[in-house]
Amino acid sequence: QLQLVESGGGLVQPGGSLRLSCEVSGFALEGFAIGWFRQAPGRDREGVSCLSSNDGSTYYGDSVKGRFTISKDNAENMVYLQMNSLKPEDTATYYCAADYPSDSRCVLGSDMEFWGTGTLVTVSS
Repeated sequence: QLQLVESGGGLVQPGGSLRLSCEVSGFALEGFAIGWFRQAPGRDREGVSCLSSNDGSTYYGDSVKGRFTISKDNAENMVYLQMNSLKPEDTATYYCAADYPSDSRCVLGSDMEFWGTGTLVTVSS
């Protein structure tokens, strides 16, 4: 059974940090593209970051560039999103996703095959 489960969300003050984790089970993460998305209430889903399966290149949305870092640990089958200098506008439910290996680099925001159920991040004082 293919499953992605996010954790690490919560309430954090502006300027603070959080690290989101995504535990992957049912398939070996190595070679898969991964991505983080978010959706705030009343807004469309937004691609936050992706990591390509072919060369490991990473991409970030303009609003998070320089503050967020995507990574994965193939040995542990885990995906991470380190979020620093958080802002109130980062408040959203965050989802991790994975897609089959590809010869092409990932495209930020493009749909992926496998999805987690999300973890809520609230940035507020």
